[in-house]
Amino acid sequence: MSENETANETESASPAATTEVERHSLPLNGGSITAALGLAQQERAPGVFSVGDVIKVHYRIKEGDKERIQVYEGTVISMRGAGWSKSFVVRRVSHEVGVERIFPYNSPAIQKVDVVRRGRVRRAKLFYLRHKSGKEGRIKEAFDATRAQAPAKKAAARKKTAASAKKPASGARKTAAKASAR
Repeated sequence: MSENETANETESASPAATTEVERHSLPLNGGSITAALGLAQQERAPGVFSVGDVIKVHYRIKEGDKERIQVYEGTVISMRGAGWSKSFVVRRVSHEVGVERIFPYNSPAIQKVDVVRRGRVRRAKLFYLRHKSGKEGRIKEAFDATRAQAPAKKAAARKKTAASAKKPASGARKTAAKASAR
């Protein structure tokens, strides 16, 4: 039995392994390298976002022995690549200087990505934002039906409670006053 076959058996036999991981031996410069491919690695991908969205990237940074999470907030101006080589560029303006950072999409250093605001754009790359400042560089917000319905539901609930809070006796007095005036 080879080393690869024993690794496959031990991974599939353990109850903690919910997804199967395949190990492949690939030739490289006269030797070989073992690569693990499977669904377990693809689950590390961050949340769903697109170009034009304002996002917060929670990124792990190692400084010596310590590890901390740094939050980088900005606008996604481009996404490129596919599969494991996919990456995205986040732009922010800090102290009147534009700063862009490239993040690998499937990086294990990305803890999570939060979408702060969805943007409505008609371009795949927003490099023109580099030359805009202030109000020129704004992106319209995309309409989100679930967020739009929440305030309407709250307003309807307020109307119901306000209607039930009114006293019926005061309404009866008003109708009696109108009847006597006629």
